Amino acid sequence: MSALLIPGQTCWRIARADRFACIVDAADYFKHVKTAMLRARHRITLIGWDLDARMTFERGEKTLPGPNQLGAFLYWMLWKRPNLEVYLLKSNLRLLPAFDGIWFGLTPVSFVNQFSSKRMHFAIDGARPMGAVHHQKIAVIDDSVAFCGGLDLTVDRWDTSAHEHDNRGRRTVGRSYGPRHEVAAAVDGEAACALSEQARERWETATGLPLPPVDAKHEAWPSKLEPTMRDVDVGIARTLPQLEGRDEVREVEALNLAAIAAARHTIYLENQYLAAPRVADALASRLAESDGPEVVIVLPRRGSNRLERETMDGARHRLIHLLWEADEHGRLGIYYPVTDGGTPIYVHSKVMVIDDHLLRIGSSNLNNRSMGFDSECDIAIEAHSQNNGLRRQITAVRDQLVSEHLGVPADELEKAVARSHSLREAVEKLHGDGKTLRPFTEQTVSGEASPLAENDLMDPDHVPRSLTHSVQRFIAGLRPDR
Repeated sequence: MSALLIPGQTCWRIARADRFACIVDAADYFKHVKTAMLRARHRITLIGWDLDARMTFERGEKTLPGPNQLGAFLYWMLWKRPNLEVYLLKSNLRLLPAFDGIWFGLTPVSFVNQFSSKRMHFAIDGARPMGAVHHQKIAVIDDSVAFCGGLDLTVDRWDTSAHEHDNRGRRTVGRSYGPRHEVAAAVDGEAACALSEQARERWETATGLPLPPVDAKHEAWPSKLEPTMRDVDVGIARTLPQLEGRDEVREVEALNLAAIAAARHTIYLENQYLAAPRVADALASRLAESDGPEVVIVLPRRGSNRLERETMDGARHRLIHLLWEADEHGRLGIYYPVTDGGTPIYVHSKVMVIDDHLLRIGSSNLNNRSMGFDSECDIAIEAHSQNNGLRRQITAVRDQLVSEHLGVPADELEKAVARSHSLREAVEKLHGDGKTLRPFTEQTVSGEASPLAENDLMDPDHVPRSLTHSVQRFIAGLRPDR
């Protein structure tokens, strides 16, 4: 198989990591990020779609030193480290004044006031087209270690990989929330420096103030984070919207399409959405081939709020039917995970695994916005044919994720795949009662079609030409008689 990671085409650059670790679910991610920040001496940079000072790192027994809430912890770190500076960059989520209360809830204004000191720098990033959001999720500590993936340091994210039906830890700001699945990654070495450069570019674009790189002589890698892979090249793929003086960047889309086209045996996807027509068309083309790859997709059962259900679920309804129609050879499986009590687990991860060749983890969803309108950052590992060890590690990450969803040991899934030579058939044999994967069916998606699925304001893939027309269409779609 020819190379998929090509700088300037399917990725921004390729940089070496001494260590790469896949981190599954927020309980572990929050602990590892805090552990790394405890080692910071010069700079902590947090880039997020959302940041919330009230976020707690650990639930139940507290094992790490320092305050357990993000805001208090960062101030405590400034007190402990006189040379430390903290930079926090949060997306401006507001689309238009008319959407207040409809779009995602905004972090309280008091958050801005809390983060205000000589060494605590906070900014809301408004350097984006109207209607776009900055969706990258990056944490960098001293340019020594960097985290990238689908997780923000905010409330309503924490859960363990057990995704228990009842877990008192899933409670925040006076309310409880449901089970949630997340994936992120950590890197060090040159790859961490490259992610730092992306974060610093974001800061400068948002504030006009440049940040120099950090020349750290110490190690910030979390002591209990076991690397998934060592000495690997890491590709960094981005989406950046068009701005004055800057062309749009569509590396994420290019990598998605190249990877799907190159797959030989198995395409595994887990994502918050399935609403990108170009990606769905590419998958449908491969399913239509007589000897094409099988496609296994894990999605949430439904959107987390009314807006998601009206727009993203509506688009998903159409694209799932497109894939079903293309699946003439029976190689497609689309599933959603549930707890042992039958409650759907909300899938927020953004993962692609192509055969044993490519692993991609990041912030980008399978919707139009993530292809060209919002800012995104993904990292990818590519194994070439001669690197059998790396190929096995990529497969192991996939099997870890699928076995978690099925509620079975990873070696049981591995044996089932080996017997049938098919991930889809293994899932079909192993899914059952309790914590498991359930298939999407015609009955599952019935009633999910929506006129808002066609709206180009809520899910554009570029800067809309006529924003006024898009707003009118959107508001019309929200009227009670619709």
